Amino acid sequence: MFSSSHRAQAQAPAFSSTEFRTALGMFATGVTIVTARTPAGALVGLTANSFNSVSLTPPLVLWSLSQAASSMAAFTQGSHYAINILAADQQALALRFASRSADRFADLEFTEGHNGAPLISGSVASFECFNRSRYAEGDHVIFVGEVEHCSCRAGASPLLYHGGKFYTEHPLYY
Repeated sequence: MFSSSHRAQAQAPAFSSTEFRTALGMFATGVTIVTARTPAGALVGLTANSFNSVSLTPPLVLWSLSQAASSMAAFTQGSHYAINILAADQQALALRFASRSADRFADLEFTEGHNGAPLISGSVASFECFNRSRYAEGDHVIFVGEVEHCSCRAGASPLLYHGGKFYTEHPLYY
C-alpha cells in the first residue's frame, strides 16, 4: 500500500515514437476537419482524427491539436469552432486540410455556423461547439467543446482512417 505522499510514476517507454505511432494507427477512426474563425475573421481549419464524445449531458466532445500547430492561437483564443465529420467522398478535403496549403478554403463549399465557424457541405455530421476547456498534455492540447448545435445526414457513409490509409465503410452482416 502506498502512502498519500508516495506517487507512482510511469516507466520510460520501451518503444520508439515510430512504433507508438504505428500501433496507434491500428485504431480505426473517422476523419474530421475542425474549423473556426479568428477574431479578425480569417478562416482556419485542420484535419483531425483525434475526436470522440465525452458526455451526453451536457453534450461534450473532445479533440486534440499539436502544441506546435500554426492554428493553435486561433483555437485557444476563439470562443467557438466546428467539427465536421467527413463523408467517404471527401478524402481530397482531408488531405488538403492536413497539408500546409496556403488557402485550404479555396473553392470549398460551406455554410457559416451559428457562431461563424464554417460547416463543410457534404459532411456526414457537424458539431458547433463552445470552446469550453483546454488541457495541455504532452505535445498536444486537448480541447473540450460544449456542443450547441449538431446535424447529420442519415445514411451517409463516413470516411475512415486506419493504418495510414483511408477507407469507406462496409457493413458486416450476421
